[in-house]
Amino acid sequence: MTGDAKRITQRGLWFEEFEIGAVYAHSPGRTVTEADNVLFTTLTMNTQALHLDAAWSAEQPGFGGQRLINSMFTLSTIVGLSVSQLTQGTLVANLGFSDIAFPSPLFAGDTLYAETECTGKRASSSRPGEGIVNITHIGRNQDGVIVAKASRATLVRLAPEEN
Repeated sequence: MTGDAKRITQRGLWFEEFEIGAVYAHSPGRTVTEADNVLFTTLTMNTQALHLDAAWSAEQPGFGGQRLINSMFTLSTIVGLSVSQLTQGTLVANLGFSDIAFPSPLFAGDTLYAETECTGKRASSSRPGEGIVNITHIGRNQDGVIVAKASRATLVRLAPEEN
C-alpha cells in the first residue's frame, strides 16, 4: 500500500448514522447444515429430540420427518449476519431482546437471510457519547418465508468528534 492510499476500516454504524425506518439488508446469507444444528444444540445442552434424534423426528407430525434447526441458532445467526454492517466496533452493549417469534421452521440445507429495520433511537440520558438504538431483525429462508423475528435494544457509540 502506498503512503497516499486512503485506508478504510470496516465498522458498524455510529448512532447518528442509523435511520429510523431504514431496512438494512445483510449479505451474504448463511446456508445452515446438520452439523451446525447438532453442534449448537449440544454445546448449549439443549436435549430437545426435534433437533437431535433423526429417527424420532421422522415419526413426528408436522415437519415432514425432518429435524428442526435449533431456534436459538437461528436467532443468533440473524443477529450475527447484521454485525459487520451495523455494530462492528460501534456497539457498547446489547440491552435486550423482545417480541421474539419463529413463525416458520428452518431445516438443514435452508439458506438463512437477514435484514434489520431501525425502529427508533434516542441519545442516552445517563451515558454521554452513547445512544439507544431499537432494531428489529428478520430472518427469511431462501423462499422469502420469515423464519425468525426479534426486536432488540442496543447501546451504540456516537460518532467521535473530529478535531
